[in-house]
Amino acid sequence: MQTFLQNLRFALRQLRKSPGFALTVILTLALGIGANAAVFTLFDQVLLRMLPVQHPKELVRFEWHGGFSGSASSFGGDLNNYFSYPMYKDLRDQNQVFSGMLAAVRINTGISWHNQAEDKDAELVSGNYFDLLGLKPALGQLMTAQNDTAKNANPVVVLSYDYWKTRFTASPDVIGQTILIEGHPFTILGVAPANFQSAIGGYKPGAFLPISMVDTVLPSAVPRDNLNNHQAIWLTLVGRLKPGVTPTQAQASLAPLWHSLRAYELSLYKNRTEHFKKRYLDDTSLKVLDDSTGFAPERMELKTPLVILMCMAGLLVAMCAINVATLLLLKASSRAREMSMRYALGAKQSRIVSQLLLEGGLLGIAGAVAGLLMAPLVTNTLVRLLTSANPGEEPYSTAIDARVLLFTLSVAVVASLLFSMAPVFHFLRPDLANALRQSAGTASKNSQRFRKVAVGVQIALSVLLLGGAGLFVRTLNNLRHQQVGFDTSHLATFSFDPADSGYGQDRMVPMLTSALDAVQHIPGVLSVAATNDAELTGDSHFSGFSVEGHKTTEEEKTDFEAPWITAGYFATIKQPLLVGREFTAADSHDAPKVAVVNLTFAKRFFGSAQNALGRMVSEGGDTPTPPDTTIVGVVGDVKHQNLRTDMGMAVYRPYPQNPHPSSVTIYARTSQSPEMIETAIRSTIHGVDPTLVVAELRTMDEQVDRSAADERALALLAVGFSALAIVLAAVGLYGVLAYSTEQRTREIGVRLALGSQRSGVVMLIVREMFLIAAIAIVLALPSIVLLARLFRSQLYGVTASDPLTLAGAVLLAAVMVTLAAVLPARRAASIEPMQALRTE
Repeated sequence: MQTFLQNLRFALRQLRKSPGFALTVILTLALGIGANAAVFTLFDQVLLRMLPVQHPKELVRFEWHGGFSGSASSFGGDLNNYFSYPMYKDLRDQNQVFSGMLAAVRINTGISWHNQAEDKDAELVSGNYFDLLGLKPALGQLMTAQNDTAKNANPVVVLSYDYWKTRFTASPDVIGQTILIEGHPFTILGVAPANFQSAIGGYKPGAFLPISMVDTVLPSAVPRDNLNNHQAIWLTLVGRLKPGVTPTQAQASLAPLWHSLRAYELSLYKNRTEHFKKRYLDDTSLKVLDDSTGFAPERMELKTPLVILMCMAGLLVAMCAINVATLLLLKASSRAREMSMRYALGAKQSRIVSQLLLEGGLLGIAGAVAGLLMAPLVTNTLVRLLTSANPGEEPYSTAIDARVLLFTLSVAVVASLLFSMAPVFHFLRPDLANALRQSAGTASKNSQRFRKVAVGVQIALSVLLLGGAGLFVRTLNNLRHQQVGFDTSHLATFSFDPADSGYGQDRMVPMLTSALDAVQHIPGVLSVAATNDAELTGDSHFSGFSVEGHKTTEEEKTDFEAPWITAGYFATIKQPLLVGREFTAADSHDAPKVAVVNLTFAKRFFGSAQNALGRMVSEGGDTPTPPDTTIVGVVGDVKHQNLRTDMGMAVYRPYPQNPHPSSVTIYARTSQSPEMIETAIRSTIHGVDPTLVVAELRTMDEQVDRSAADERALALLAVGFSALAIVLAAVGLYGVLAYSTEQRTREIGVRLALGSQRSGVVMLIVREMFLIAAIAIVLALPSIVLLARLFRSQLYGVTASDPLTLAGAVLLAAVMVTLAAVLPARRAASIEPMQALRTE
């Protein structure tokens, strides 16, 4: 211990002697370690962290495979993750391997409190939800099976802790009080635990409602009769394994039960072909999967970007370690006499090594502390970029917890060991005689070789990061500037749901008409229209259709995008009308049914847009009904769910003819910047009815940016990492060249005295470094292509070997090398021969 304290005091004195050097090293490490801590904070929450519930490793979820026909509703991921309510009850009551099973689904609903309504994320849950998860209330009581019995008989709600704090000011008096949800009174039972958000990962609902109240809080679901319909899948299921049961054993035990339940459901289908029977029953299976981290469809979207960011952050911290190792080697040259004197006075090699490791460890810890201070800010930016969340609504925390601290400490220790080994190896076998004779230590060949290799590695990593950044920037640019099929400029958009304020379905259309008329009269608004299937939000509304004169084959898809839109919709968003007409006010509820199809639909079934006019379709692809809807127009194709994929076939119908009108997204075309009318839109809707809520008000250009959130985050962060890498490589290169120039001062003086040109001296200094840079670039280019192929799913409109990107990376690296070499080369060229020859 005494030896350690002595080494510690000496190490602190060394850092105080060179504050500029210490600060440079600490800041360099802070950049790399801080970036790693920030990315890992989100990586841990999205992909690693378990749910804050009792025994999370016992939780499993389910995924089915096989044929299906019916209605499906999801909040993300494959439909194979969703089940019907009757299937949930059968699996829950007839299994032998679970101590319990819950059902849940994400929804958005209108909550009104003290005459102030708002759209709020919520979760419909089975009554045993909180019991199965082993949760205790923060206030009041939580929902139980007794609160989820008969249909529409349980108007109770449990508030999330965060929502209780923000909306209800953490008042304990709210228990037992009534709030309005979709205009219906619900009694507040209690408040969920503070550390619990949802069994659905990455989701922060404001309220938990009984599944038995689905028809009340989701009026659009009434026609599907979700609580009794075996052919309506919409719920995610979570089971808790009995003690000693593994997921594999549970899956094997459930197989016979699953097969028998599917056989019963197959008997409910009226039209069954042999091929459908085979897919539905013979080819079906039920998988039991780990659910300790919660089912989160967003993980599938965030997983690859986060893996890429972790790789980039890892490369950056590696560059920082290499850079610091180079700086420590340069400093070691000035400590040659000191270390040689200590060896000459009898110091053991182990004492020297421990001293150098301790000095490196102190620098590593200081860098880690500085990195942790900046990590929350970087994490917050990262969350905003990847999730497009509004301030205060971020689905993930930016706080530094024990797991992030442990990870950061591990990174700091590993980095410290790596860069500390450079001076350790440098002083393992010193040349005592030469070192004690000289006024300054001369670099050994091994240390010179290490510095050159280190700089080469930094240049290669810089080119690698530059190439990756270039590919992501090109992807973002391609997505952002591609044709989406309509005009996104001068377009304001917001969501609007009168049901949040208690309007029933019979009043939805008149209220929407009033709202559209009011917005239309705002100065600067050219036209306004609405749809229940918003553009570029990731949403889809599918329905099955039969087409006049077309016989559906066994494998043919009959579900198409089916938006309900108001009159003037295509003119408002400037989606081209190819033939026929748009909907008008005459296409009312009592008028003959009409539809507009897109070009893909028209070509698929009728050969051309013109041939589609006057033809008939009908809703109900699986159970065909007589054609009752006339096609009156054909519009151009658009990008709908996102910027990457085409919409496919679509059938648009007039919103007033929707038998179950629901919430809409309103679009307003403006003659000026749409940001200028946002305040007017809010006040206008408030003037129609003060309880109405304007939600998600933004420009369409902002919505396009949100649709490319992952790509934008990758591009911006990759550019940031690349810029840091370039700076680090330039600093390392400059340090090596400057030191090399200083060591060769006498040689340069001799060359100049013998008649060498100063330009030749410049080439002498930079030639070797340009050779190292060339080798590094040649090695880095194939690496860019290989890594880009691994992450090709994140690219769009650009190949992994894109020549423009590779050329740009090489050019930037060449510029960096040139700039870093200029100053040392100029210094070498300015050496006076006589002064150099006097240099010891």
